[in-house]
Amino acid sequence: MGEYAIVSDAVAIGCVGRLVVATRGDRGPGEVLVTVRGAKETFLAWSDDPLPKDSQVLVVEIRSGRTVVVEPWQTPHHTWTGPTGE
Repeated sequence: MGEYAIVSDAVAIGCVGRLVVATRGDRGPGEVLVTVRGAKETFLAWSDDPLPKDSQVLVVEIRSGRTVVVEPWQTPHHTWTGPTGE
C-alpha cells in the first residue's frame, strides 16, 4: 500500500489572489480565489480593513480550515535603470 501525504492549506500563504466577495474588516469575511496545488480554490478571507470585490490580495495567514487572512497587494513594477557605476 502506498503512502499518501496530506497537503495543508498552509500552501496558500504567500499566494496572490482576487477577492470574489468583498471583505468587511472586523465585521465579516469575504471570499478569495487563489491558485494553489495547480488549481483554483476559494477560501474565506478576513482582512483588517474592508477591501472591495476584485481587489488583488496576498494571503498572509491561515486562521483555520479554509479561512485565511489577506492584505491588499499591488503587483510590483520594477524599472530597469541599467548597470550601476557607468
